[in-house]
Amino acid sequence: MVGEEDGMKNKVTIGVCVMEKKAFSGPMLQILERLEAFGEFEIVHFGDKVILEEPIQSWPICQCLIAFHSSGYPLERAEAYAALRKPFLVNELGQQRLLHDRRKVYERLEFYGIPVPRYALVNRESPNEELDYFIEEEDFVEVHGNRFWKPFVEKPIDGDDHSIMIYYPSSAGGGMKELFRKIGNRSSEFRPDVRRVRREGSYIYEEFMPTGGTDVKVYTVGPEYAHAEARKSPVVDGVVMRNPDGKEVRYPVLLTPAEKQMAREVFSAFGQAVCGFDLLRCDGRSYVCDVNGWSFVKNSHKYYDDAACVLRKMFLDAKAPHLSSTLPPTLPWKVNEPVQQSEGLTRQGSGIIGTFGQSEELRCVIAITRHGDRTPKQKVKLKVTEEKLLNLMLKYNGGRPRAETKLKSAIQLQDLLDATRILVPRVRPGRESDSEAEDIEHAEKLRQVKAVLEEGGHFSGIYRKVQLKPLKWVKVQKANGEGEEERPTEALMVLKYGGVLTHAGRKQAEELGRYFRNNMYPGEGTGLLRLHSTYRHDLKIYSSDEGRVQLFAYYWQMSAAAFAKGLLDLEGQLTPILVSLVSKDSSMLDGLDNASIEIKEAKARLNEIITSVSKSVHNNSSREKPWMVDGAGLPPNASEVLPKLVKLTKKVTEQVRLLAIDEDEDLAESSSYDVILPYDQAKALGKTHIDVDRIAAGLPCGEGFLLMFARWRKLERDLYNERKERFDITQIPDVYDSCKYDLLHNAHLNLDGLDELFKVAQLLADGVIPNEYGINAKQKLKIGSKIARRLLGKILIDLRNTREEAISVAELKSNQDNNIAVPAAKEETDYHSKAYGKIDGTRRASFTSDMSMDQDEDDDKEPKYRLDPKYANVKTPERHVRTRLYFTSESHIHSLMNVLRYCNLDESLQEEPSLVCDNALDRLYRTKELDYMSYIVFRLFENTEVALEDPKRFRIEMTFSRGADLSPLESNDSEAASLHQEHTLPIMGPERLQDVGSYLTLEMMEKMIRPFAMPAEDFPPPSIPQGFSGYFSKSAAVLERLVNLWPFHKHSSNSNGSSPRKSRGENHKNQAEETSYT
Repeated sequence: MVGEEDGMKNKVTIGVCVMEKKAFSGPMLQILERLEAFGEFEIVHFGDKVILEEPIQSWPICQCLIAFHSSGYPLERAEAYAALRKPFLVNELGQQRLLHDRRKVYERLEFYGIPVPRYALVNRESPNEELDYFIEEEDFVEVHGNRFWKPFVEKPIDGDDHSIMIYYPSSAGGGMKELFRKIGNRSSEFRPDVRRVRREGSYIYEEFMPTGGTDVKVYTVGPEYAHAEARKSPVVDGVVMRNPDGKEVRYPVLLTPAEKQMAREVFSAFGQAVCGFDLLRCDGRSYVCDVNGWSFVKNSHKYYDDAACVLRKMFLDAKAPHLSSTLPPTLPWKVNEPVQQSEGLTRQGSGIIGTFGQSEELRCVIAITRHGDRTPKQKVKLKVTEEKLLNLMLKYNGGRPRAETKLKSAIQLQDLLDATRILVPRVRPGRESDSEAEDIEHAEKLRQVKAVLEEGGHFSGIYRKVQLKPLKWVKVQKANGEGEEERPTEALMVLKYGGVLTHAGRKQAEELGRYFRNNMYPGEGTGLLRLHSTYRHDLKIYSSDEGRVQLFAYYWQMSAAAFAKGLLDLEGQLTPILVSLVSKDSSMLDGLDNASIEIKEAKARLNEIITSVSKSVHNNSSREKPWMVDGAGLPPNASEVLPKLVKLTKKVTEQVRLLAIDEDEDLAESSSYDVILPYDQAKALGKTHIDVDRIAAGLPCGEGFLLMFARWRKLERDLYNERKERFDITQIPDVYDSCKYDLLHNAHLNLDGLDELFKVAQLLADGVIPNEYGINAKQKLKIGSKIARRLLGKILIDLRNTREEAISVAELKSNQDNNIAVPAAKEETDYHSKAYGKIDGTRRASFTSDMSMDQDEDDDKEPKYRLDPKYANVKTPERHVRTRLYFTSESHIHSLMNVLRYCNLDESLQEEPSLVCDNALDRLYRTKELDYMSYIVFRLFENTEVALEDPKRFRIEMTFSRGADLSPLESNDSEAASLHQEHTLPIMGPERLQDVGSYLTLEMMEKMIRPFAMPAEDFPPPSIPQGFSGYFSKSAAVLERLVNLWPFHKHSSNSNGSSPRKSRGENHKNQAEETSYT
């Protein structure tokens, strides 16, 4: 007994002065038990009764104190105790108050030079106080002149208030997402109808930082230890990802040297040895957005070991420096440590069995995809002279009589609607009116404008935009009588609308995303989700942006968001997914203007072939390669089919006209012009389900009869000019699209002749559409190379960087294997003695793993965001897959395909075979149309059993899909009837572009594509759309580094297959940073 008492006196006492709920939590007990196991410490729990009720003089006396604030904790009593007894404090008490005020947290972080998101403070002394320095508009807030465009984040200044809002731009659908502490499986909710910010308190407004759908939480134990874990961000869909035991799935990740230094600075700034903070990784940089105080990692025995060892040294150094802090050869608790259970998310199997029998690893997936089913894009042009409309133009262009005005915001469009309602006549001048034809047409177009503006019952700012361009002016006397001024007397109004992704388009994109998840990543099963959640999947999604016509870029963006939803098994609305995961790239469509001359020549020749009565164009057709002739795919009797197309178009248009008249008369009788339709977000943004009520009422889907008639009337007029007796063949694809849309979504209207019109239009469109991008193979290659030049350059950079990264990993692994010279048991002993025996001294690397401790210099060269293998319960932590998804236009899909299949026709490559086999060339010739959700996929495989320098180390597999399967529109079986009811079409599966057994090396792919691809040095600096600086910004420095990554302008192709080792070595430092862009 005496010996035991002496032993107790020699032990260092650690007081646990925290609320019992925290003191007896799983992580706390795990660490305290390990500390006790050393035999050097006595743990004393204070308990709630002591902390809350007893005077501090009677509290247990201890040498070291663990004390931190939580709900109901009397921090001032703990401070008084610390002042009285002066124990060693793990976490300073006074500075814990800072953590309850987000303003003070950000001020402190900035004072210590720790990066934080751009932010501004709005301080209110009373709820709803109006502040002269705070301005809110539809798509931004402004604080003291500092403007924050949506998406932006709104945080209460109270650090204990976890109701954080993210507001989305109208161009992405608008709405707000509320983040909150986890409730069941939810961590956020999207509210599409909330668009204005809160005003009942004080808030921080900060720039939204897209992080690829992943958040990082960093846990520090002292200044030299930091453990980081990644989890699915709540900003995406708000569904908490849990393992079979119900715990949130998180995966440890390696910190970069800059992030390790940030962890040290957070410790210094707040004096909290054990704390957690939130890290945002965006565009290759990291930012701290919150500091949480005392935090422990959950469910990581490795972390518990590390934390106990670090705390042991801190306690001994502070209160028993005479004792050695060197760790024993075997940690005392290791003998009885329970085996950590697998989370059921580790990969089963290794690699895939490729076509050639070798073990191959999938390294990269690149997909170029067309958007999903959408409503037709429409445009209305009319000249206006009405004073109300001209005044509206002056109101929004700053009173400049010759300046163009664009109306997109809700306020602007509401003003236009109010004016149009007054100007549109209640009685429709019809068959018995003596009005002039021009006046009737003008009134009809105004009615069309009014109908478009009234759709949905609100203005989303997405699918309609109005331009007013002054045409004529006069000089008038100024109102004050001092001189003259110009006033517009006529303007051109251009209304663009439509292009909304339908419920069918969303379904198609989501299902294709699910297909990719389950089939494009072989050997993984559900492993894509595992790869993604464990930082072994580098995913970037790009959507085209039509630049000047951003209105119609919407269906690309929403297609990309819906695809991501299916790919990553997300839930909820598309707007948060779009903002979090999809980047707009306005340059994706660059190239159309470059090929304008060639396209014009192709269309002229196409018009000549179609309108010619001669059939000789097909007489020289090669039976073996019919795709090589001019006008391949055109029907020989095209000139005879054109009049039938016009006749059937007139027939359908007349039926829709009568339906529009009936609808208009019904509306006039009910005086519904004075009624604003109820708010309907789904209608404005594209429904997620079929509009059963409209179908039951015999109404068209997605538009009223008036707009449906305007659509068909425009097609009828543009297709054939009766006065000039001239066909416009460029309208054939539009007639075909309109037929297809109405057959799918408006079959219930039973329009007579629509089926026949579809067949005739399809026959012509199957020939016209492919030939618009070149009338023969060589012209197709020339046009395709100009349109897809930038896209091809991006694809080659993606593939090349994947190869360099894979080789670097293989070399590193080989070096590690060669350096293993000690038994595994000794390795662990060495690790602990090395990690914890050298903590004293100046700042050095934090040790989340052997590599992060010993190789800071290498980390500085290659700051990659990777899984931490020391802490991860993953069998193959080195596995890494890069995915790049590009959602682009039909023109780019055709152009890219034309380069792939005809690249060998280039003079420099004429001795090489085509990248596409003859069998696939024949199938492409017969395919004709690359419909909605058509795609081209490149997959890069690495054969790990082949030498690094061997060209066969890396193999390319190319596949394509024709997209939507039109067969249900052409048949009447039960399956087709079911799809008709759902108003959707299935997506065709992928088809090979290479013969089975063929082997396309990456080296050969580069050689064949290089002449047509944009080199990195020619990439222009990225543009940042106004209002989306945080959302879409890309560093110009990254593009400069891409120049160095491009091998072809520095090194010629090496025919003997040797690897460009010098180039790879030179660019080892910059390669990882490039991944933030490409």
